[in-house]
Amino acid sequence: MSETAMESARKVQALTPFAAILPPVLPLDQVSRPAWDDLVASSIEPNAFYAPSYALPAFGLSKTRALVAHAGQMLIGLLPVASGWSVLRLPLPVLVAHQPYSPLTVPLLSDAHAEAAAGALIDAAAASGARVLSLPLMMLEGPAYAALSAAMAQRGIVPTIHNRYQRAAQDATQGAETYLRNGLGSKRLKDFRRLRNRLDEEGAVSFTVHTDRADVVAALDRFLVLEALGWKGAGGTGLGQSDNDACFVRAAATAGAFEIAELMLDERLIASGIIMRQGDRAFFFKIAYDETLSRYSPGVQLTLELTRLFAADPTLKLVDSTADAGHPMIDHVWRERLALGDLLIPTHPNDPIAAAIIKLMAFRRGLRSRLKTLWLRIKTFKENRT
Repeated sequence: MSETAMESARKVQALTPFAAILPPVLPLDQVSRPAWDDLVASSIEPNAFYAPSYALPAFGLSKTRALVAHAGQMLIGLLPVASGWSVLRLPLPVLVAHQPYSPLTVPLLSDAHAEAAAGALIDAAAASGARVLSLPLMMLEGPAYAALSAAMAQRGIVPTIHNRYQRAAQDATQGAETYLRNGLGSKRLKDFRRLRNRLDEEGAVSFTVHTDRADVVAALDRFLVLEALGWKGAGGTGLGQSDNDACFVRAAATAGAFEIAELMLDERLIASGIIMRQGDRAFFFKIAYDETLSRYSPGVQLTLELTRLFAADPTLKLVDSTADAGHPMIDHVWRERLALGDLLIPTHPNDPIAAAIIKLMAFRRGLRSRLKTLWLRIKTFKENRT
């Protein structure tokens, strides 16, 4: 171990005198719930997908454990992880930050001990035998990334970043109408108003956000039905496509993980969105809309209503779309961009085994991408022949 790493270890040990009696890796459901709730409230950067209301129901779908960091007996860091085999089907000493349907892997770090917490999570991964800690979908900017970067520098660790991309976000501190006009342009915004007026002619249009847990559970059932009728249902990728997934998402709704926004035409649901909140940030998790009414752009209409809702909330600063890069709808409505990527952290400095693992992971990702492209070409060819 380098002198820098040894000094860092001494600092963390001094900060955490009771850490030896607290295991660094736990089954997620064995993490103290009060301590976890306190960490969520004090995190230096929000991640609603690592709040217990979402993570504990998700735990039932996977073999997730938690890397944990303590200052004394206070929980100051948490990162749900799974083995490289269970996530990547690679029999390698890798821990992957992973949970079902989680589009963000920013660890929970106490704002008072962020750097020490980040370092302790890396040390916990090393203590478990992992040579690489992988954070796919990690935010590559902001205070959590800065804390991880400082902790890695203290240990002489040089990370690798794969698959950099950007996804859309809304600056919720700006007035909605000016924001939408600047993003969409006056003409397109006018076109969407015209479509909304035409929709109003079809019946009474209402926009509602459900926050009461019983109402959210009922709205979730409507969401799952609507989603199953669309392209996600046809492709088998909807939240309710399997009994296990539907059970998980209903449990998360019951636990208070979600708000659900609905756009109704009379008594008919035409668009629905699942929203999550933590601190000064919201997350636009999922959207479903009635594809038979695509001429009115119901998904966009719901997003416009949500944009106004978020802009009017003084507690919010940013809304993460959680969308893929280059999303054909949200990228045109929300113009801020969040930098993300797969952050690969060797748990020891200058480790040739970690370097080989990271190269293998890059090869695997590239091979999967090429096979997916080939499969799509074959599928398109077959469809064109019929």
